[in-house]
Amino acid sequence: MSLTDNMPDNKGYFGEYGGQILPPEMQAIMNEIDGAYEEIRQTKEFQQELAELYAKYVGRPSPIFHAKRLTEHAGGAQIYLKREDLNHTGAHKINHCLGEALLAKYMGKTKVLAETGAGQHGVALASACALVGIPCEIHMGEIDIAKEHPNVVKMKILGCKLVPVTRGTKTLKDAVDSAFDEYLLDPVNFFYAIGSVVGPHPFPKMVRDFQSIIGTEARQQFQQQTGTLPNKVMACVGGGSNAMGIFTAFLDDADVELVGVEPAGKGLDTPDHAATMTFGTKGAIHGFECLTLQDEKGEPLPVYSIASGLDYPGVGPQHCHLKDIARVRYEAIDDQECLDAFMTLSRTEGIIPALESAHAVAYAMKQAKSLSADQTILVNLSGRGDKDADFVAEKLGL
Repeated sequence: MSLTDNMPDNKGYFGEYGGQILPPEMQAIMNEIDGAYEEIRQTKEFQQELAELYAKYVGRPSPIFHAKRLTEHAGGAQIYLKREDLNHTGAHKINHCLGEALLAKYMGKTKVLAETGAGQHGVALASACALVGIPCEIHMGEIDIAKEHPNVVKMKILGCKLVPVTRGTKTLKDAVDSAFDEYLLDPVNFFYAIGSVVGPHPFPKMVRDFQSIIGTEARQQFQQQTGTLPNKVMACVGGGSNAMGIFTAFLDDADVELVGVEPAGKGLDTPDHAATMTFGTKGAIHGFECLTLQDEKGEPLPVYSIASGLDYPGVGPQHCHLKDIARVRYEAIDDQECLDAFMTLSRTEGIIPALESAHAVAYAMKQAKSLSADQTILVNLSGRGDKDADFVAEKLGL
């Protein structure tokens, strides 16, 4: 049986993770969304509209690029990049944002709400909502607003209402809390477009399904280019949408090792990291069960990453299950390794990656050294670094 069969189950669980940790009235609304999703996504009209937008609006399929100079610099295995950074809006986020915005339109919703960390989800959703003609409201932590100024400007230009979040750590976790509070004011007419494979059922399933186009393309493209499948597939993991997007197509290929790369921040021996898969324990956050970084009372800990999009104390429930069954290995990369990879890819290949994606590039470079030149590593380059360029330049004194 395929690892994707019956995942999640009808209650939204991947093994022991997922579900709907919500009041009964909210469970009913989530089940209504699930029913509408399963019905609408099967229609020819929805499928054709989404496929046409992927091709003519997003620019899919995104190519696979053999990073020869990066490979030469790292030594060892051949490194390939799945170029999600070339998508319209600059990252993989547009894949599920189009799906969610279209679903909201088909359901007759009057406003789409979301959180954003690095701003890529916010820009993608604002773009998708402008395209389909639905008002959009994005909640973003004050710290991330200051850090990701280019994306903040884009969201405003695209016409969304941007809500600064000043509570708590003023980062992604608090942006989720704030956006969900707004959603609860009118869940019948509002649609919460969650930005990753997290949240209550059906969102981990929905976002995975929309993102799975990455892996479907990559598996076919890699075979066409090389005649075989990659030895390893790597992607960064915060909530985990880009990783699930590329991993899904390879789950049944036992010879392909899958590696999720999370943020070690200032070091795993410090409290300043967001290494949920490394140190997390089972708990509930934002309406679902997953591994979380939490205190003795079960409250989410403040977490940190140089990459705003990875700065989250939980993780997608399917990732937790895949770790439990040892199908995916999870590793951590610290800020300095991330910055080194950011600069190395920029200067060897002329590709400026998002800081999130640079975590996966860093681990690929590290792993490549221990492998032979006939081995291959495919990295999901989930986003481009326009949003991070000023921040990195200031940090490195460029």
